[in-house]
Amino acid sequence: MIARLSLAAALAAALCAGAPGPAQVLVIVNRASPAAVEIARYYTAKRAIPAKNVCPVEVQIDDDLPRPHLESKIEAPVMECLKRNGLVDSVLYLVTVGLPLRVIGKGGQGGDLASIDSELTLLYSKIQGKAHQTNGWIANPFFRQKDAPFSHPRFPMYLVTRLDSYDKATSMKLVDRCLAAANRGQFVIDLRSDDDQTGNDWLRNAAILLPRDRVLFDSSPRVITGARQVIGYASWGSNDLNRKQRMLNFEWLPGAIASDFVSSNGRTLHRPPATWTLGNWTDQKTWFAASPQSLAGDYLEEGASGASGHVAEPFLSTTPRPELLLPAYYLGRNLAESYWLSIPVLSWMNIVIGDPLCAIGPPQGAK
Repeated sequence: MIARLSLAAALAAALCAGAPGPAQVLVIVNRASPAAVEIARYYTAKRAIPAKNVCPVEVQIDDDLPRPHLESKIEAPVMECLKRNGLVDSVLYLVTVGLPLRVIGKGGQGGDLASIDSELTLLYSKIQGKAHQTNGWIANPFFRQKDAPFSHPRFPMYLVTRLDSYDKATSMKLVDRCLAAANRGQFVIDLRSDDDQTGNDWLRNAAILLPRDRVLFDSSPRVITGARQVIGYASWGSNDLNRKQRMLNFEWLPGAIASDFVSSNGRTLHRPPATWTLGNWTDQKTWFAASPQSLAGDYLEEGASGASGHVAEPFLSTTPRPELLLPAYYLGRNLAESYWLSIPVLSWMNIVIGDPLCAIGPPQGAK
């Protein structure tokens, strides 16, 4: 294990040596939202994003958007912005600010419902004249590429994250937390105690691939709460039936990321009522935004710097794989690359929240 981690740490140092910076980020801001404009202004100033790397669009402020509006009001102006400013290949990351979450469509494995952000990953291919199907998902060419630097044209896609949360102040805090990130603290990995082996195996493998002294691991029926110095978290969320409360009461370190196997955790970024708690599918009175399940936004509210989510049912096989996500982040990959190399598909339900450049740096000894 020690030898394997040493080799991996050396690789991390090599990957991070030429780490992308502000010039590789394009910010897509919805100017119909005053809050989004302020968040984008704050982010570009803090990260020194060049002015030509800011692309304003104007689209309705809502969770859901018709596909024709996605194509005409977001995709078309963004592609034009990239081409006009000579950024098609140099930009690697798209950051959405104030955009809707979801393309309206039919759910299910063969449907055309998808997240806005996952659709935008395919803009690079679209610019090259390569159309894609809208029904079902498309294989992610960057999936499992843990040893390869992300670049164009090798990987014909953009890595898309959003700066979003329940409110403007928290969205700005995501930026500040990432700027203070460091490779310290513990990775909390919480299995559920039933016999669903697939997800549990992924979580267990994540724990094996991280340094033992940096992992808080639990496979018992209890749900981990109150953990301190948390830099990474993976679990079943509210799909662990032993979890009864929204908040975990963690102490999240700057740069901390979270991911869980929850079908609707990215269904909305509107703040739930303070009285709302996790519900059940049989009683609609316990639901918020058409679901009783836990929300990715709660991790950000509590202090995490990044989180993944799903705007509708993704099916377990297409959720972020913790055994790829957490080791990649530990070894120095940035937030965008760590999440997207762990997500198997594009044009699907996944969203990633946070500053794409957020990174805790390689572990001590690999610098």
